[in-house]
Amino acid sequence: MRSPHALTFVLITVLIDTIGLGIVIPVLPELVMQLTGEGLSAASRWGGWLAFGYASMQVVFAPVIGGLSDRYGRRPVLLASLTAFGLDYLLMGWAPTLGWLFLGRMVAGMTGASYVIANAYVADVTTPDQRSQSFGLVGAMFGIGFIVGPALGGFLGALGTRAPFFAAAGLALVNVMYGAVVLPESLPKEHRRPFSLRGSNPFAAIRHLRRIPAVLGLAIAFFAWQLAHQVLPSTWSYYTMFRFQWTEQAVGLSLAAVGVSMIIVQGGLTRVLIPRMGQIRAALIGLGLGGLCYLGYGLATQGWMMYAWMVVGALGGLVYPSLNGMISTMVSPSEQGAMQGALSSLAGLSAVLGPPFMTQLFGYFTSERAPILLPGASFLVASLLAWTALGLVRRARVRATAG
Repeated sequence: MRSPHALTFVLITVLIDTIGLGIVIPVLPELVMQLTGEGLSAASRWGGWLAFGYASMQVVFAPVIGGLSDRYGRRPVLLASLTAFGLDYLLMGWAPTLGWLFLGRMVAGMTGASYVIANAYVADVTTPDQRSQSFGLVGAMFGIGFIVGPALGGFLGALGTRAPFFAAAGLALVNVMYGAVVLPESLPKEHRRPFSLRGSNPFAAIRHLRRIPAVLGLAIAFFAWQLAHQVLPSTWSYYTMFRFQWTEQAVGLSLAAVGVSMIIVQGGLTRVLIPRMGQIRAALIGLGLGGLCYLGYGLATQGWMMYAWMVVGALGGLVYPSLNGMISTMVSPSEQGAMQGALSSLAGLSAVLGPPFMTQLFGYFTSERAPILLPGASFLVASLLAWTALGLVRRARVRATAG
């Protein structure tokens, strides 16, 4: 890599994307209630549809952005995406109606897909045996984002529900100026490939996975795990406010604690555990404990239990770098952007389906129409999804051993 600052910039970009998502979580329930005049259960349903709009745009535009970066290089596409991302958060900070907020979240989904390029950049500049550890650093940035974002959002929420949006915009635009100076191109011209809009839609990107049978089973497991993970950003605020009467500040601090566990595992332990365990075994352990953690969240009766289950689920942070590392070694350098775009489409599809489903579950089982009061229903479903992914990875291990 020609610049020692390049990987730092890429990691900061992932961090800012995550902060932009996490910073609004503590204030979103209050903002939606202000804009709609409705209560918490109804606001949770609107929150699910806001997440649906955000994720829908990521599904559509992630393969486009990945394909453009394979054609024109990582640098120009990454800087353009990050610039638009910052400007969009200014729009959301101004939004006077729920419709404008929906528009802003959809544009944020288009531009927030820059982490696709970040992953492709990491794949460009690392050897196959180093990629899981490097993807662990990317995952650690997600963890830091879930510390800084919700904690900052909870703090700034005391100044007003709009303040976190302006803070996210400022961070993104400052990072653009930094990247314009320090970021080199990582994809040589001889490894670039033509861009096809027809081949860059999400369905074509997902079909691309079928070309490599060994990838398909792991990709489905990746999707199931990502779908389970949607329970955290979509329902955590509503669930803890309803179940334990937590404030915005308490929600922000709890999500920051989730982020701390992600940093410890993905930023540190992945570099030790994955080489010792192997990628498949690390993924199995992470999925098993992640499923147990979601079960504990759903059955918790006291607020402190949420923190106790965070410790159990911390090794769930092994799943993303292990699966991504395995899949990335199965494609050529010229296809890394397309493959990351395909995985991003799966993650985006999970984010399209997950938040409305999870928030509707919460809304229904906390309403008067429910046969029983079960606010943790969405976490119980997430647990089942995590264990389904575990079964798929075990099956992949059996096939690899047989082969």
